[in-house]
Amino acid sequence: MEKQCEDFTLRELSVGQRGVVMSLSSLGIMRRRMLDLGLVPGTVVESVRRSPAGDPTAYNIRGAVIALREEESSKVYVKPL
Repeated sequence: MEKQCEDFTLRELSVGQRGVVMSLSSLGIMRRRMLDLGLVPGTVVESVRRSPAGDPTAYNIRGAVIALREEESSKVYVKPL
């Protein structure tokens, strides 16, 4: 069975893969930070690089490369491109 976009998080993007932000499940300060970084619905995000330990992962968000920890990236739901 194929995953629905509600079940696919930014964390699950493979390096080099792109996705469109659909929604955020974070609240409070973490949500505000994500929105300030440009993670709003409709934004295209690309997974650029993952650290050797697997966390954090660098993402290209609107031309800026931002590192997010698994805790943060697992709360951003995307539709893979």
